[in-house]
Amino acid sequence: MAIMTVIIVANAYNRQARDKIRSVGRDVTFTVQDGALEDKRLIQYLHGVEYTSGVKIFIVNESEVIFPDYEDLTDEYVERLLNQAKKKLNKANQIEGVIYQISDDTLSYAAKLRYGGGSYLIVNYSLQLVKNATNAMHLYLLLTCIIALLIAFIISYFLSLKLSVPINNISVMANELAKGNYDVQFNSVQYTEVAQLSDTLNYVTSEIKKSDEFQKQLLSNVSHDLKTPLTMIKAYASMIQEISGDDPVKREKHLQVIIEEADRLTGLVNDVLNVSKITADNHLNKKVFNLTDFLYEIINKFNYLQETQGYNLMVDIHPNLYTCADQEKIGQVIYNLISNAVNYTGEDKTIYVSLYDDPAENRIKFLVRDTGRGIAKEDIENIWNRFYRIKENHPRPVKGTGLGLSIVNIILKNHCFDFGVNSEVNKGSTFWVDFPAVPAIPDVIE
Repeated sequence: MAIMTVIIVANAYNRQARDKIRSVGRDVTFTVQDGALEDKRLIQYLHGVEYTSGVKIFIVNESEVIFPDYEDLTDEYVERLLNQAKKKLNKANQIEGVIYQISDDTLSYAAKLRYGGGSYLIVNYSLQLVKNATNAMHLYLLLTCIIALLIAFIISYFLSLKLSVPINNISVMANELAKGNYDVQFNSVQYTEVAQLSDTLNYVTSEIKKSDEFQKQLLSNVSHDLKTPLTMIKAYASMIQEISGDDPVKREKHLQVIIEEADRLTGLVNDVLNVSKITADNHLNKKVFNLTDFLYEIINKFNYLQETQGYNLMVDIHPNLYTCADQEKIGQVIYNLISNAVNYTGEDKTIYVSLYDDPAENRIKFLVRDTGRGIAKEDIENIWNRFYRIKENHPRPVKGTGLGLSIVNIILKNHCFDFGVNSEVNKGSTFWVDFPAVPAIPDVIE
């Protein structure tokens, strides 16, 4: 850019110099041409032009120098001026005048005159001023560029320093996070991008902290829930070995306890495996199936609770409702929601299961309601998280690891189905799912 500026300025000065010498040459030619001025007045005029225009004027003919009358003018110099003027005029084939450059420092104008019986006008203009101005401009632009670069470097240095401080702070906090300190806070509001990064890292930290707490809670729950049945199995196995081995009635009773505790262990392991499997495999084998009949099949699995433990399952199920989904995974959803209601229902041990169609929304509504203590507002958001289980005293032991609702959450989100829970403390909870209603075309793969 600086070089282009210098070139443009130099060309402008050269054009100005050419215009000036052409103007002077034409004026002198017009004034001197026919000898309109007396010699004394002519000399005064020419000196005045030289003084005001900064040029050197020569009027020469073949035999002498008419102007100026300088003693230091050599014949060789005059002859060279004359020859150059003749050559340029002949080459250009011009009568009124031609501009040419005789050296790097001198610009000349030559024209033929009728003055003195035929002579030549030669006007020399020094380009040294142009060169000096160009060089000065070049120097000024160079200095300006250097100063601008220095200023830009200083500004960029301090800006980068200012920007690097919050980034370094983020790096330090990230190292603390990597060491397991989940209480770190990434704080930066100076720059939008850094602030967004801080917010993202704070969110990640929060999620990692939750996951760590959930995993600790899982280990605590699983270790406790595994320890109890294992202890029971070992204890009753020892009792069979030492006490009831020969008593069929006691032996049968003790073996039944071992079987129940083994089933409980199997359920715990299956919960953990199901979460891992569902998280790793998001593929859905969707098909159209009768949701009404499928729901009855699952409810029948809970009949033993009604027969042995006094639970009441109150159902309100509309007939022949069809949906399209992964039937196996939806079975897990329904089973887990009913099991959750069994765990948390009230002293009346009653669970309400409903399934009905909503033609206006083209949806099938599935609801499971218990009569338990309900869920506090601050806990509702967390119940879908892995390993979460509400910490409260319950009239009956709550089975499971807290993974049931997490499995429900993952499956229904993969299906993009609407679901949720409505709950009031001391009034129970209602879990609901909206299934898409479809025509009764069984075994059609979507």
